[in-house]
Amino acid sequence: MKGITDIPFFVILMALSCIAMFFPILHAIRLEDWLTARTFFYNGAFLGIITTIIGIAVRRQDRSASASTHLITMLCAYVVLPIFLAMPFAALVKTASFFQSYFEMLSSLTTTGATLFDDPKVLSEPLHLWRSLVGWLGGFMILVVAMAIFAPLNMGGFEIYALQRHRKEAVSQMQKAEVSERLNKFANQIFPIYLMLTLVLTFTLIILGERAFIAVTHAMAILSTSGISPVGGLSGSSGGFFVELVMFLFLFFAVSRNTFLPGREQESWRTIKHDKEITQALLCITIIPALLFIRHWTGAIEANAQGDAITGVSSLWGSSFTILSFLTTTGFESQSWGTAQNWSGLGTPGLIFIGLSALGGGVATTAGGIKLLRIYALYKHGIREMERLSYPSSVGGAGQRGRAIRREGAFIAWIFLMVFVFTLGIIMLGLTLTGLDFEEALVFAVAALATCGPLVGISIEGSSSYILLSDEAKAILCVAMILGRLETVAVIALFNPNYWR
Repeated sequence: MKGITDIPFFVILMALSCIAMFFPILHAIRLEDWLTARTFFYNGAFLGIITTIIGIAVRRQDRSASASTHLITMLCAYVVLPIFLAMPFAALVKTASFFQSYFEMLSSLTTTGATLFDDPKVLSEPLHLWRSLVGWLGGFMILVVAMAIFAPLNMGGFEIYALQRHRKEAVSQMQKAEVSERLNKFANQIFPIYLMLTLVLTFTLIILGERAFIAVTHAMAILSTSGISPVGGLSGSSGGFFVELVMFLFLFFAVSRNTFLPGREQESWRTIKHDKEITQALLCITIIPALLFIRHWTGAIEANAQGDAITGVSSLWGSSFTILSFLTTTGFESQSWGTAQNWSGLGTPGLIFIGLSALGGGVATTAGGIKLLRIYALYKHGIREMERLSYPSSVGGAGQRGRAIRREGAFIAWIFLMVFVFTLGIIMLGLTLTGLDFEEALVFAVAALATCGPLVGISIEGSSSYILLSDEAKAILCVAMILGRLETVAVIALFNPNYWR
């Protein structure tokens, strides 16, 4: 009898979507919201029947283990799965069209967190739980895919530190091993850790005074970096400094994969102490808040604003938390973030958050963006080139691995950066054709490609919102979210003829 490894990955994802629908049912029953419970039950049962029929039909078919098949499966998952996920959402939210519901579910599945409902009270708690749960499962899915598919293919940031011989070994391993076996292996390894961290964060938030429902949804938002909140972010929660401090610590799981799965690969920076991604994140949350603090402090002096040490520390903390939140593409805004603006009367340029979201978090994490490891490779290459200008005959150190990062790693990182910028330009061009101005197009495009939906609310002054976009603009953002989650290079690889041989 064949096991679960013989079932196509896409069918497994459909089955997980069906099972996930029963969690909002339980919460709806607890609230005695029978209409919501019935709607999710009917859609879950219908999806379960469809999944069972498809699973039986394709179970005994031979499947190719080519790389193109794996990437096409993921592409189809992000395009098709939101259709099923949006069915109960569209049935319950009468004011939203099915395409708007599709946009909401795709945003959740890609951990973007962009929402069409600026007022959280429009949606019931089971629907908020559904959005959070889809985002949480989307984060788990990208973790498994990164380790099981992108790593052997040297994509998703893994290509930076992979030497040529490692690439050949990875391709050979990719051709020999079945994708279902790798997916099953890494899913069994990652899910217990992912679930345990979510539960630990949830219970910690409850102990600190957060309501249980909000604690669950915010914990899932932090671990998946979706930024989905049933109360409009941290400003609507009852948590204070200690709640934000705990979230701040858990955000580091999106900075580097070594915080999540330490010691998996024999690298010079495999330990957290020498992890270059964590080092860069620490520099960002140290230098940028310090500069913002100095800016607001000088502004307060010029405006003769009254302030004390507590106001200064609160301002510094709000900047540090918010910067790490957007660096990991989570998008939560600290409750102390407004303290600095109120203190000095100066605003914070939205371009800072656009840059942070574009940088992104770590490789093989739930964060989006360019990835810190690619930025590190470009930085090392730039330092080496400046050294050669001063000392043309000098020899760079750091061993074979370090030299590979400075040469091959930097070259590949530069190619990805150019593809990212080119894709960003195309998305912006499409958005401007729908009526958006340059600033709005830039922010919406970066938010979609970097999977950081809340970027729009903090970077654009005024009343810009996803709900105000036309359906054409929303469709362009849907494409951008898929490209940002799968990375444009992986999608482009599908159009390479050599890739199909």
